[in-house]
Amino acid sequence: MSIELTFLGHSAFLITSGDHRVAIDPFLTDNPTASMKAEDLEVSAIVLTHGHPDHMGDAESIAKKRLATVYAPFEVCSYLGNQLDEANLEPANPGGRVDAPFGFVAFTQAVHSASHDGRYMGVASGIVLNIGGKTIYHAGDTALFSDMKLIGELYKPDVAILPVGDRFTMGPEHAAIAAEWVGAPIAVPCHFGTWPLLRSDISAFTPKGVEVRKLTPGQSFTL
Repeated sequence: MSIELTFLGHSAFLITSGDHRVAIDPFLTDNPTASMKAEDLEVSAIVLTHGHPDHMGDAESIAKKRLATVYAPFEVCSYLGNQLDEANLEPANPGGRVDAPFGFVAFTQAVHSASHDGRYMGVASGIVLNIGGKTIYHAGDTALFSDMKLIGELYKPDVAILPVGDRFTMGPEHAAIAAEWVGAPIAVPCHFGTWPLLRSDISAFTPKGVEVRKLTPGQSFTL
């Protein structure tokens, strides 16, 4: 079965396959690059990499409106449990896998911090999303780390979504190495140019043997 991957801006993506519509890190309100409004995003599930506001974003409001299931690190689900029905929360941690109606969500290591309004939100994670017979690795916010090779070996992703904006994550040079280590045939850059502190020139993101698909917000491709 084919899947469609749509870039929503910053680190937010919409993955669709059949009746399944999964949002990753749906930060739309206050996102100057967002391609749509939060209230217009129709999803059946939301996957969050960590608890920073530019990733949790509109997860709570979207989950309430759409009765969507939220897959997220344990502490993020604990925070959202004050606002959402616990039946719609699927907590996990790096190394763990959660089966889902569309396939599965697995959480991986990421080298980053995680907090929300001064509250500790657990460890930051990357996620592996299996949907429609395809596998997508979204690294979340992270530095380069050598176990990206292991993530590639374990999950053999079809697409790697990698942050490239520098300062708070990898820059394009390190992200190019990450793409090569993960080994997915397609790499999609994200988390760049949203604000002046993030690099907008990512011309150095040129991994060897990997097709780079640089998407503008709202742009999609099909696997």
